Amino acid sequence: MTKLYNVAVAGATGAVGQEMLNILEERDFPIDELKLLASERSAGKKITFKDKEYTVEKMTKDSFKNIDIALFSAGASRSREFAHYAVEDGAVVIDNSSAFRMDENTPLVIPEINPEDIFRHNGIIANPNCTTIIMLMAIKPLHNYSRVKRIIVSTYQAASGAGAKAMQELEEQAKAWVNNKEMPVEKFPYQLMFNVIPQVDVFMDNSYTKEEMKMVNETRKILHDDDIKISATCVRLPVFRAHSEAVTVELEDRIDPKKAEKLIDSFPGVKVVDDIKNSVYPMPLFVSGKDDCEVGRIRQDLNGDNWLSFWIAGDQIRKGAALNAVQIAETLIKSEQT
Repeated sequence: MTKLYNVAVAGATGAVGQEMLNILEERDFPIDELKLLASERSAGKKITFKDKEYTVEKMTKDSFKNIDIALFSAGASRSREFAHYAVEDGAVVIDNSSAFRMDENTPLVIPEINPEDIFRHNGIIANPNCTTIIMLMAIKPLHNYSRVKRIIVSTYQAASGAGAKAMQELEEQAKAWVNNKEMPVEKFPYQLMFNVIPQVDVFMDNSYTKEEMKMVNETRKILHDDDIKISATCVRLPVFRAHSEAVTVELEDRIDPKKAEKLIDSFPGVKVVDDIKNSVYPMPLFVSGKDDCEVGRIRQDLNGDNWLSFWIAGDQIRKGAALNAVQIAETLIKSEQT
């Protein structure tokens, strides 16, 4: 008999929280009782899950009684405030924020890449940043073949990375332009419509942004390799959903692009889409709503035989956030189901 679990979703009304619920339903996660949590502002809203209507509750320190798994996507400050209450009440927290990612006692997990780390948790498991997840889905199969020494990456990030309100603002800007009205600008430093903003998150003392440093530090932690040299430039584009990244890597050994293509295409959660003769390559337009990340433009980099360049696109809300969290939960309970 399949064991059922009491699950809480914290931040249930946000873009990622809503997607978590969609994925839990799509993948038929074994749920007994479901509790939907959010801020006081969203409490009282109604959400349907598996044809049953649930009322969103205000998250408090007492929200996690009898909860087995708590999926958090309520922001770092809320995670820091409430996650330990969930752990104290016996739940395992899978947190989508940056709150615990670099804590040495908290595993940072992409299930296709380092599932063994899940079982080293002390009550909290961290979901990596979306850009890190999407990039590493293509890099890990190469790293398995020959250690990756250096990564140079530029990201092309959708409004979805800043949440549901950011997506709404982009839509409102498009409508304002059509109607010859002033565009609203609140979620980003500048108008995003018809623009490219070379800043995602705040700038650090080294002139890199926090988002860029997340990619550096999280990659090293997930791959358990502090010697990988990484440089990232993160950019926001007027795209609703799904991030893209241009990646160049240096490996210890020579690698042929055809070999790289086979390695990547055989890795779970990644699909090679690469037919440049017919202008076929990954794009946000086509990966939105998909679980797999797509990789194309795979080519020998001009730096040398040990260098490879490629392009990757993935749905930031699904594999970059909600799907990865649910996959962690599935891996966590797998040993109990067998």
